[in-house]
Amino acid sequence: MELAHDIDLGGTLTRASRHDARQVGEITADAFRDDPFNRWLLGTQAGIRGVFVPLARHVYVPNGFSYRLGDEGAAMWMFPGGDDRLGFLALQKLRFNALFRASNGAIGRIEHAVAAMEAAHPAFDHAYLFTIGVRARSQGKGLGRRLMSPVLEACDRAGLPAYLENSNPRNHGFYRSCGFEHVQWIEAEPGAPPLEAMLRQPRAPDPAC
Repeated sequence: MELAHDIDLGGTLTRASRHDARQVGEITADAFRDDPFNRWLLGTQAGIRGVFVPLARHVYVPNGFSYRLGDEGAAMWMFPGGDDRLGFLALQKLRFNALFRASNGAIGRIEHAVAAMEAAHPAFDHAYLFTIGVRARSQGKGLGRRLMSPVLEACDRAGLPAYLENSNPRNHGFYRSCGFEHVQWIEAEPGAPPLEAMLRQPRAPDPAC
C-alpha cells in the first residue's frame, strides 16, 4: 500500500488540493520569516514567499503529500516515487522571484544550497519532509506536533525512515522529540548558516508524537 493511502489526517488537518497550494506556500513563508537559513538564502520576506509558493503550487501539492491545519500551519512531504522536479514555466517563475524579490545573489545561493542538499540526500527510500511550519501568531501551541504525527505514524506502520534538513537550531529539540537524529551538517557556502540533516528510523508508534 502506498504510504499516502495509510495516513489518517483526522478531523483538523486537510489534505491540500491545487486550490489550497498558494495558501500552503504562504503559511510556510510566514512560518519561515525568521528562519536563519532562509533569511541568508533569500534575504527578504517577499523572496521567501516567492520561492515557497511556486514550490507548493508546482511540486509538493500536486506531486507530494501536503496538508494544512486551517490557516495556521502546513506541511509538505515527498514520498518514494514522487516527482520533485520543477517544470520549465515553474522554474522560470521561481528564478524571476529569486531575481526580483529576493536579495542580490539569491540565485547563486539557491544553486549552491540545492547542490549541497542533493549531495547529502539519502539514496534509500524514505519520506522526505520538505517543510513543516506554523504561522508566527500561532507558534508555541503544540500545532507542529499535530502536523508531524500523522505521517510519522504511517512511516512506522510501513517501516519507512523519514528525513529532513533542519534550517533553524531552535527546532532541533522538537525534531529530536519526534525521533529524528543528527546525521551531518550541510554547508551551502562558506559562512552560510548550516542545515542539519536529520533521519528518523521507523519505530513502534509513539502517542507522544
